[in-house]
Amino acid sequence: MDLRELTGNALAQNKRTALLIGGAGAALLGLGLGYKYMWRPEKAVRVGVVSQLLIHPLKSGKAVPVALAECQKMGLKFGELQDRHWLVVTEDSHMVTGRQEPRLVLVSLTCEGGHVCLNAPSMEELKFPIKQPVNPILNCRVFSAAIQGRDCGDEASQWFTRYLGTEKTFRLVYFEPQMRARRSADIEPLFPKDEQVAYPDVGPVMLLSEASVKDLSSKLEKDVTVERFRPNIVISDCEAFSEDSWEELQIGSVRLQRVMSCGRCIFTTVDPETGVISRKEPLETLKSYRLCKPSEQHIYKKDPLFGQLHTVKKTGILQVGDEVYKISR
Repeated sequence: MDLRELTGNALAQNKRTALLIGGAGAALLGLGLGYKYMWRPEKAVRVGVVSQLLIHPLKSGKAVPVALAECQKMGLKFGELQDRHWLVVTEDSHMVTGRQEPRLVLVSLTCEGGHVCLNAPSMEELKFPIKQPVNPILNCRVFSAAIQGRDCGDEASQWFTRYLGTEKTFRLVYFEPQMRARRSADIEPLFPKDEQVAYPDVGPVMLLSEASVKDLSSKLEKDVTVERFRPNIVISDCEAFSEDSWEELQIGSVRLQRVMSCGRCIFTTVDPETGVISRKEPLETLKSYRLCKPSEQHIYKKDPLFGQLHTVKKTGILQVGDEVYKISR
């Protein structure tokens, strides 16, 4: 090989090397720019404080206030109490709520030493074991979705049938960990497809601010309390309806992701102190100023919006007094 050929080969090899180096450099530059724009550091801004944590063990039953709770994927838990894990059903296993039986809001379901304790006005306390493996599993209906529940026995059935005082027979069921949960997305498509709940309407965590309730009360003849709206997390030290704009929250070790507003129905007209349904307020007043945008009517229809539904991105412990941080990027 003469000098001319050697020189030509060397130049060709250098050109290929330069192209390779240039291509790699461009790829790294593109990756770096993409990383810069795709990954942005989080910014946490304090927006409030947790003033109440409320667990509703029985769907439509009385809230149990707690100072501390586990925030799990399927909602709040404290000891043996889990949010919306007990449900009253008819003989044909369809759910019964305060919409049909308003006096359910006066029923207290608590747990003590492996036993459920039921209390209600003019009723003797009833205790029975949480775990009753010999009892049948019922195939129940919550709205249009099928879900299982372990029957809590004849004594509980008789207790609710006596208390509600109708000609119907009622039964109480309990959702056990091994049972198949309902998919939130089957009810509201805005929820992630892997999101699951037991007996809540749709989402595992509902959050509401004290200021929003105060704002509503200022427009009513009679004040209302947060208990009427059945939230899990109540926030103070913020302005009314600030929670509408909190897309992602950090509370203690818990990370929450807002999915949608909570559309309100006739259940809000049940007084949590008396168990009497008015079928009017505060729903009518909410409709006067809390309807959705026209572009969202396919989601909320004519239901007024009050409170926010969240999924749990990161589980952990919540405590009353925890500061609430809005996360942005």
